[in-house]
Amino acid sequence: MTYHKPVLLNESIKGLEIKPNGIYVDVTFGGGGHSKEILKNLKGGFLYAFDQDGDAINNVINASNFKLIRSNFRFIKNFLRLEGVSKIDGLIADLGISSYQIDVPERGFAHRFENQIDMRMNTDAEFDASDILNSYNEEDLANIFYFYGEVNQSKKIAKRIIESRSKQKIETVNQFKNILQGIYPKKLENKFLSKIFQALRIEVNDEINSLKDLLADVIDLLNHKGRLVVISYHSLEDKLVKNLINKGNSDVLIENDIYGNKNLPLTPVNKKVITPSLKECEINSRARSAKLRIAEKV
Repeated sequence: MTYHKPVLLNESIKGLEIKPNGIYVDVTFGGGGHSKEILKNLKGGFLYAFDQDGDAINNVINASNFKLIRSNFRFIKNFLRLEGVSKIDGLIADLGISSYQIDVPERGFAHRFENQIDMRMNTDAEFDASDILNSYNEEDLANIFYFYGEVNQSKKIAKRIIESRSKQKIETVNQFKNILQGIYPKKLENKFLSKIFQALRIEVNDEINSLKDLLADVIDLLNHKGRLVVISYHSLEDKLVKNLINKGNSDVLIENDIYGNKNLPLTPVNKKVITPSLKECEINSRARSAKLRIAEKV
């Protein structure tokens, strides 16, 4: 089984503008696709990689200038400090979920496999998707499916969940799918279920807040002319990255110069968002929603 086929590989590596002796971070190691390409361009430099999924350790790269850190990337600053690193020359993030995580039934990410509904990227975490379905109130459930799944039937879904769990605990994929039957047209089943499962996954792993924490630290970490490269698959993720690049961040003090212009810490390298080619989407259907943004530290 292929662990993960990296999306927009050439475009993202080019966007890093790798310095042979630079220090780089791949915060979403996964199958190591991006990391391997970065290492090919390093001569004296070093690459740190992050992944909270214990299964990613099986893909570790045997290189003297590489280290894999098993942690959520939201703690990047603390872990790099332990390594004696305060500044880096580039960071790449390929957000979302790996093909491996989707394709292994036991992980409970996919709606096409019957199994426990889990969805934890860090399998040591105590909180899983079943806990959400069985403990969140109706309003919180509706908000998850509306904002993270971007579905209009979120209130109806939440009400169904509350009614169902009062009779029986929701623990499996098929149980959950049965609860959702009749809410969506049969011809849209795959698209609808993908959105619902995506919403649960984002909540289980606190993905939006983790990204906010990463983006709050990245400006301070980057050296002058350091590069930020982010591939996102959800509108909320892309909006966070876009706002950081174009407007700064609420956690970053943005001062005006003597002419009243804002001194933004990053400048966009690509004026328009980069998306996969039709050929790449044909080869890898999971690339279809990908958006790549590249920025440089001023």
